[in-house]
Amino acid sequence: MTIDNSPPVPGPSRQSHELDRFEALRLLGGVSLGRIVFTDRALPQIRPVNHVLDGEDIVIRTHAGAALTLQTSLADGQGVVVAYEADSIDPDSHAGWSVVVTGYARLVTEPDELARYRTMLRPWVDRAMEYAVRIHPELVTGLRLPGTDDRDGGGQADRDAADRTPVTDPTTGSA
Repeated sequence: MTIDNSPPVPGPSRQSHELDRFEALRLLGGVSLGRIVFTDRALPQIRPVNHVLDGEDIVIRTHAGAALTLQTSLADGQGVVVAYEADSIDPDSHAGWSVVVTGYARLVTEPDELARYRTMLRPWVDRAMEYAVRIHPELVTGLRLPGTDDRDGGGQADRDAADRTPVTDPTTGSA
C-alpha cells in the first residue's frame, strides 16, 4: 500500500461540491467498479465488485458461498442494509467525484430478471456467479472534487464517466 504524504496541491483554494441525486446516479452509471459495504457477524466488510445500474437500482453478481448472498437470502421485508461506493479520481490532480449510496439489498429471485442480469453483467473472476443482488438506494450522496485547472467543480474524470451511461430520471422517464 502506498501512502500519499504529498502536500496539498498548491494554487487557489479548491472546494468540493455536493452532487444532487440525479447527477450522482448518472456518474455511478458511467463506471463499472464499486465497493459494497455490508456487515458479517456484526463487523463491516468491504468488497470490490462490478455493477450495472438498472434504473436507480445497483445490481451486482455474487456466488453461493458469499456472505452477502447468505444474508440477502435470509432477509425478510426490506432486505439487508448496505452501502455502495464508486468514484473516479485522478491521482495526480485529485479531480473527480465520489458517490455513496445507502439502501437495501435483496437477492434477485425472479428467473427472467436473473437471466437478464447475467447477460448485462459479466463477472471479473473465473467463478460461477449464479446469484444477483439488487440494491435499492434510499440515500444517495456525492461529491465533485475540482482539479487544479477546474475551480468550478466539474472535472475531466467526471465528464468522461458521465458520458458513458445515462441514467433514466424516474420523475420524467427520460435520460
